[in-house]
Amino acid sequence: MLASRALFGRVAVAARRATAEVSSPFSTGPRQDDGTFYEFRTYTVKPDKMKDFLELTSKNIHLRTAHSQMVGYWTSEFGGLNKAFHIWKYESFAQRSAVRTALAKDQEWQEKYMSRMLPLLDKQDNEIAYLVPWCELGSPPKDGVYELVTFQMKPGGPAVWGQSFKTSISTHIKTGYTKLIGVFHTEYGLLNRVHVLWWNENSDSRAAGRHSAHEDPRVVAAVRESVQFLESQQNCLLVPTAFSPLK
Repeated sequence: MLASRALFGRVAVAARRATAEVSSPFSTGPRQDDGTFYEFRTYTVKPDKMKDFLELTSKNIHLRTAHSQMVGYWTSEFGGLNKAFHIWKYESFAQRSAVRTALAKDQEWQEKYMSRMLPLLDKQDNEIAYLVPWCELGSPPKDGVYELVTFQMKPGGPAVWGQSFKTSISTHIKTGYTKLIGVFHTEYGLLNRVHVLWWNENSDSRAAGRHSAHEDPRVVAAVRESVQFLESQQNCLLVPTAFSPLK
């Protein structure tokens, strides 16, 4: 009987710990309950067609934004050539489905843009992501360039790596050389992936700021703590288009 009670006690403790982990403030739950998510779309454009693609998109993007909110639209400068990257905001999956249905029926959009744009592309990719619970979508102080840093984390989700990752991001913010726009955790696409979007005044200020940050003991300590949960990372420098809401 005593052994049974002891076993029951250990099971109860384990259950409480599991519940605590699931309800961690670094899980994606709060954002998923909110419903708001972001679609990341990446178009790989044929090398000799980028000029045509941008002119066509600039002329007709208003037909697309009439259906849903565009957060930003960029072209890649470093870390991936001939790519157009854009982010769209949705309040629910039902809204996105309705938008996709409406676009398919929008004759002007299909004839003026889609029929002419698709032959210019080599490839299309998309992901669905939520902002992590401790981050709100930011805005730049003025025109600049953007760095999208992508972290492939070890399985377990923000309940496992959230605290150390948040600390690492916070220490970079405190250096003052860059501004955080958003931290996104994937829901569809390659899982256990985190995208961090930063704004910088220009490429040179970013380079100087990173050099200084790498000599900051606070940054070094935070990165060493968070890197234990990291499998790989990559980045790209993005230049906003003339029609991008985020400049």
